Amino acid sequence: MIAAWKMAVGNRPPSERSVFHSDRGIQYACQEFVDLLESYRCVERSMSCKGNCWDNAVAKSFFKSIKVELIHRKRHAGKKEAALSVFEWIETWYNKSRTHSALGNMTIDEFENLSKIKNAA
Repeated sequence: MIAAWKMAVGNRPPSERSVFHSDRGIQYACQEFVDLLESYRCVERSMSCKGNCWDNAVAKSFFKSIKVELIHRKRHAGKKEAALSVFEWIETWYNKSRTHSALGNMTIDEFENLSKIKNAA
């Protein structure tokens, strides 16, 4: 999880008032990860309530989408090919082209750009 976090912030540094929301898994609750998140002063930690699956609905929806739209449709020759396929799906389709009803039918990129404009004003 720590390596994934470092890769993610290397690709897209957290902005002011970022929230890292997770379930209650040990990988998110361990002190090493807590300390790492706290080192990013702009990142607020958020965890699901015990026994409340709805708290993490956005993440569950994302993983359902990637499974239905990519994983179950294509066979990958190995880990490298699968990782590249997932990266391309997220960066070229999910963030840039796919609209999301929770964002007013905007893409993630459109929503983020609108948020930046509003915050700059």
